Amino acid sequence: MTESAKRTWDFYKHKPNAGIMQREFGFYCLDKWKSQGHINDQTNLSELFGYEEEAKHNLFELGWCEAALNPEFEVKILEDRGEHELVQDFAGRSVLYFKGRRNGFMPEYVDHPVKDITSFNENIKWRLSPDTASRFDTLPKRMEQAKEAAAKDYVICQRLIGGYMYLRSLIGPEQLLYTFYDQPELIHACMEAWLELADKVCAEHQKHITFDEVFFGEDICYKGGALISPAMMHEFLFPYYQQLLTNIRNRQKDNRHLYIQIDTDGNALPVIDLYKEIGMDYMSPFEVASGCDVVEVRKKYPELLISGGFDKRIMAESKDAIDKEIDRIMPFMKAQGGFVPTCDHGVPEEVSFENYMHYRKRMLEFKD
Repeated sequence: MTESAKRTWDFYKHKPNAGIMQREFGFYCLDKWKSQGHINDQTNLSELFGYEEEAKHNLFELGWCEAALNPEFEVKILEDRGEHELVQDFAGRSVLYFKGRRNGFMPEYVDHPVKDITSFNENIKWRLSPDTASRFDTLPKRMEQAKEAAAKDYVICQRLIGGYMYLRSLIGPEQLLYTFYDQPELIHACMEAWLELADKVCAEHQKHITFDEVFFGEDICYKGGALISPAMMHEFLFPYYQQLLTNIRNRQKDNRHLYIQIDTDGNALPVIDLYKEIGMDYMSPFEVASGCDVVEVRKKYPELLISGGFDKRIMAESKDAIDKEIDRIMPFMKAQGGFVPTCDHGVPEEVSFENYMHYRKRMLEFKD
């Protein structure tokens, strides 16, 4: 087993005082650092920052931030609005962009493809069919890659869009809240299609490989807490999650533990106990600005696997502030085990290259 694989499994097995996996959540600062001459397109960030490859192999085909549509919608300009253009995106949403620039900022979503059961059936349901042959065109190659990864002791992780994120992508964040009350039958129809597709794709994958982890992209929280109530989660999400996870466990070729990870931004503290009801072992990325302190979370939930949790604002402040926060978090969390630190979302452009290099130098102290 490689050192990277050992650190990965030590994390999953919650080994106290184990070496800390060295990785990052993501970056929004690279263009600025390039313009300042610190890095260029040929820079090997893993080598520069001391990252290592997490020993994890991800299986996809089930969406992440948007539903796993096949075929996707045609991307086309719907309306020219001078400096802006209204575009139909691949998920069927009407999106307002700056003309000639569709990335690097939060777009404005003007409309979504599902309004009622008729629009769901006409626009979406057939695109979620598990019997669409092209979904499995690359299956032999993907499964061969997964088997090679498993032979190297990698964690085999099935990623998929969570129910809330899926519904939001179809209906829109504001209208969805009304739809739970006004059209509950539509929500259940959407979730039945989600379950049918997820179960079929997972079943095909499980004919070839055994899962170690199922990872839901959920984003069900904001700064103030959960976006929907516990009652809504119990009625509209959890029955489908539980059925999918039961089916997956029944198809496993051995009795290894199946880790369940939930990804949500915002203040996740109010939903930890809720997701533990469906067997959650692991949550990320614990945004500090939303009130998530990984030290306090660890004290309350000593068994929970945690990643994220380093305040991007402190990273932007000063080297002294970075040192103070590292000294507060890292010795305790390393002693407890089950923690992978990253910037609590993506490293923003307010973080200087010098500060980030200092952060990385300090984090490498906890590698072994």
